Amino acid sequence: MKIAIIGYGLQGISSYKYWHKNNQITICDKNQITNPPADATLRIGDDYLKNLNDFDLIVRSPSVHPRDIIESNGPKITEKITSNTNEFFRVCPTKNIIGVTGTKGKGTTSTLIAKMLEANGKKVHLGGNIGIPPLEMLESGIDENDWVVLELANFQLIDLKYSPHIGVCLMVVPEHLDWHENMDEYINSKKQLFIHQNSRDEVIYYSKNKISKVIASSGKAKQIPYYESPGAVVNKDIISIDNQEICDLSDIKLIGSHNLENICAAITTVWQIDKNIEAIRNIVKTFKGLPNRLELIRKIDGVNFYNDSFASAPEASAAAINSIEGSKIMIIGGFDRKLELSGLTKTVLDKNNEIKKIILIGESAKRTANELKNLGYDNYVINTSNSIDEIVAQAKSLAEDGDSVVLSPGFPSFDMFKNFEERGNKFRLAVQKL
Repeated sequence: MKIAIIGYGLQGISSYKYWHKNNQITICDKNQITNPPADATLRIGDDYLKNLNDFDLIVRSPSVHPRDIIESNGPKITEKITSNTNEFFRVCPTKNIIGVTGTKGKGTTSTLIAKMLEANGKKVHLGGNIGIPPLEMLESGIDENDWVVLELANFQLIDLKYSPHIGVCLMVVPEHLDWHENMDEYINSKKQLFIHQNSRDEVIYYSKNKISKVIASSGKAKQIPYYESPGAVVNKDIISIDNQEICDLSDIKLIGSHNLENICAAITTVWQIDKNIEAIRNIVKTFKGLPNRLELIRKIDGVNFYNDSFASAPEASAAAINSIEGSKIMIIGGFDRKLELSGLTKTVLDKNNEIKKIILIGESAKRTANELKNLGYDNYVINTSNSIDEIVAQAKSLAEDGDSVVLSPGFPSFDMFKNFEERGNKFRLAVQKL
């Protein structure tokens, strides 16, 4: 079979490993590839999406919009397009699959679900957008009674042909509108996770978000809200479900009210599988979070340094401002996708007495500064350096004992860094060198 793999990132490499035996593989990518496989044909450059009709199968990587493939080859090409995620659903040995989507919190919620299930004695496989491509997960030996937890972003969902037994929809707000034609397409991409569910399946959704509720109702699954009964709720500083107390909020290590939503989503999901309160409680009380998500790097001269590089939308940066208590220096900015900033700017004004200074960086700095200035806010500086060391040094010079320095960009990293991981890692190194 002649197979074209479109895009050669993590999922493209995983797709090659899965399909290359007994097939003719052509790797198509706009950019040059380092150490390409010797037995594959390469199609590199601006014309990498042209003349794909001769292939029997086209494996789309998440970064490539299906629209771009169709525009270059005609609508009939759709019948040949699949993806790493689609193939995983097709061949996965277990039907015990949990898919988690939303705008923010997917990684934290997916990890919490996996850890809670493991604490319940289940064998669990965690992957997807969180770092392990779905097809690569097959190499760990998935059995029919195992559980699979997949973090799934809109890039993977837009042409998904399958739905999991349990789908989880977290809060959904505008994002990735530089990749999607409009907000409707973004929402429709999320709907694909649920649209193929049947009445024996279940969907867990955030009750306080109208878009999440709409997305969750796309299929025929039983709908179960969280932050509202019968799902997990927060009431009087206690998290509970089915009138059974899980823990007090003071016992939780995760920072931020948004993480209470993630915790409740995970509890509600696992509750449908196993109602082992002690196992759930232990994870909720001990889990400290993932790297690059409000991660406390170190304390220097009484100043806490937090790495929230994963925050690539204005709402996420606003959440960080609300989550870190006390006086803080915020580092905000990055690649500007021209998203609405009103939620972020409102939070800045509301928390003005806690924000010692905002350091604006990256491509978005000028627009953010203008929006703040138009609201009468001028407690910011623009740092034009591309050196994270210089940015961190400036933040430290502004901080005093008891302050926090928080990198929570609110924008993607692509103007200065390869991805949010590189941004977070370089921030971490810069702080460690202080």
